[in-house]
Amino acid sequence: MASAIFILDLKGKPLIARDYRGDIPLSAIDRFMPLLQEREDEEGTGLPVLTENGVTYLHLREKDIYLVALTRKNTNAMTLLQFLHHLSKVFTEYFKTLEEESIRDNFVIIYELLDEMMDYGIPQITEPKILQEYITQESHILEITPRPPMAVTNAVSWRSEGITYRKNEVFLDVVESINMLVNPNGNVMSSDIQGAIKMKVYLSGMPELRLGLNDKVMFESTGRTAKGKAVEMEDIRFHQCVRLSKFESDRTISFIPPDGEFELMTYRLNTQLKPLIWCESVIESHRGRIEYMVKAKAQFKHRSTANNVEIIVPVPGDADSPKFKSTIGSVKYSPERSAFVWKIKQFQGGKEALLRAHFGLPSIRDEDPERRPPISVKFDIPYFTTSGIQVRYLKIVEKSGYQALPWVRYITKNGDYQLRMPDALTSGESRLPPI
Repeated sequence: MASAIFILDLKGKPLIARDYRGDIPLSAIDRFMPLLQEREDEEGTGLPVLTENGVTYLHLREKDIYLVALTRKNTNAMTLLQFLHHLSKVFTEYFKTLEEESIRDNFVIIYELLDEMMDYGIPQITEPKILQEYITQESHILEITPRPPMAVTNAVSWRSEGITYRKNEVFLDVVESINMLVNPNGNVMSSDIQGAIKMKVYLSGMPELRLGLNDKVMFESTGRTAKGKAVEMEDIRFHQCVRLSKFESDRTISFIPPDGEFELMTYRLNTQLKPLIWCESVIESHRGRIEYMVKAKAQFKHRSTANNVEIIVPVPGDADSPKFKSTIGSVKYSPERSAFVWKIKQFQGGKEALLRAHFGLPSIRDEDPERRPPISVKFDIPYFTTSGIQVRYLKIVEKSGYQALPWVRYITKNGDYQLRMPDALTSGESRLPPI
């Protein structure tokens, strides 16, 4: 429960202030910037939740503004932080760019939105499409107040009635991001999978959707045996449209979806993984030059292909005169990033590729290998999931009985995917083959 919402510029000056409960003086916002600076000086980073004299400040920074919620209550911090994220999303939908200038140009509509999105400090309507139906940029000058859509007054606040499409379709994407840290010896130090199920819904009426996954807990609770691999998901989070009671009772994901694009659920799997794209590097440092040999291997099934692969290899900041030779793809030196980027448009599973790089090194210094940035890898692999999660069914039921087409797609991509580099070898003669 929020007492007040503020929008501040980078100096902490209020651009917008909306007091909901009157239990905190508006002057309390003057302590936000000093308090934030103190925490940054002490801990090296700005915490999203700050407390002083019984007042809690929850904040979100967007470009050159801060969105800040104040409260005195023992409030769920994640609820208010999530509200600030929704507030940012709504403002972006209305003004396209969320920055100080757009706030100053649209203060009337912002106050209208704040009044509709929060009532007495309690979050209410946060779906941009619903708000846009009856709060328009010109709403403050209209002689006849627009009638709120039914979505505001019924139980399904995220979807309006009367939606029609000539062709009824549902697109479902299972997107998994791989987070991984590998040490120079090739041992995986940490790994996990962050998954999300994203949907684009173009359905008429008020449809009911049921989604079935190869969920291990569901099979165990019902005593059934999975035909293939069953996956045990952790940290599952749903969009508000999902009936949580139904999921808790029988693990059925049942919902009336919003119209258009939204994220249905997220999950995590904390599991030991092998690198999908493995990079082995050898570095040789000589007087006046440094040489790299990087071998990349696609360690996934032969029938899959990684697209838009980027292998970013860090080099000393003063390196110059780059020379490259690779068996596949293209290589470009990026001095602003102190790295060279090896791009491979398509990298088939089981294949290997080799890169040689040579740089001039005008200065002589002893580089600390512990401070050397790791190799970063970017990729996306369509029609593939590392966890083995599968959509068993996607049923669409609507009272008019129309036929709808569901489309399902799987994508695996990189998250925070890093491979530590080995120590540089120093020798009089290079042991690497010439470029």
